[in-house]
Amino acid sequence: MKKFKKIATAMMVVSLGLFLTACSNSPVTSHSTGLWDGLIVYNFSRAIIWLSKAFDYNYGIGIVLFTIIIRVIILPLMVYQTKNMKEMAELQPQLKALQKKYSSRDTDTMMKLQAEQKALYKENGVHPMASMLPMIVQLPVIFALYQAIWRTPELKTGHFLWLQLGSRDPYFILPILAALFTFFSSWLAMKSQPETNAMAMSMTFLMPVIIFFTALNVPSALSLYWVVTNAFQVGQTLVIQNPWKMKREREEKQKAKREHERAVEKAIRRAKKSHKKR
Repeated sequence: MKKFKKIATAMMVVSLGLFLTACSNSPVTSHSTGLWDGLIVYNFSRAIIWLSKAFDYNYGIGIVLFTIIIRVIILPLMVYQTKNMKEMAELQPQLKALQKKYSSRDTDTMMKLQAEQKALYKENGVHPMASMLPMIVQLPVIFALYQAIWRTPELKTGHFLWLQLGSRDPYFILPILAALFTFFSSWLAMKSQPETNAMAMSMTFLMPVIIFFTALNVPSALSLYWVVTNAFQVGQTLVIQNPWKMKREREEKQKAKREHERAVEKAIRRAKKSHKKR
């Protein structure tokens, strides 16, 4: 499932570039109609402009604030995802035992394996696809943000620091920062897992590369969104999925389990000795 999630993430990021090339270039206004243009894209545009108003219409600051608001809104989903991933990680020994038990590749055995896995997930209240929810939510946000910037003249021609928001970053600073924050976010999430596989390791390094080259070819406003959202993700991971804290808790749990097992063994030995004396 982790393998599927990583591949799906990469495919979604790559699809962003393909989607953006097919977007409409007509300005979005109060006269725009339809669910996408009239409700979503236009209101994204209005929200960014409204947030920028307090900062003398600095649209870069508006995008930063808008990004933080989006991240706060989806924070419950991220917390749910983290909890689900943590519980999934704890189930790995049992899942591996099931895979060993049903190691044959025939149809009947595979169906039994799937049935046992579903029962295990249900018993522990986890869902293997739950980790995809935040990604599914964020992808339309990225698409709508691009459209709002590209189709709103004020945003497209707006400036922030050295950037023209509707054009690519001429110094590649935002693409580099987006890639770095993506790496740190993925690395921290990987470190929090009890086991690391080759796929997780490779995607930890591959995703920042994909983000970097994608950010090179989109408006700097979208790169700015990626920088802020991934920086937020790093902070969020350190708070709710801190790998060092989780490792310490895991070690304490294993220590408590060993002490319990030793206590049980001692109790059994004492019981046997007492029985022999009788």
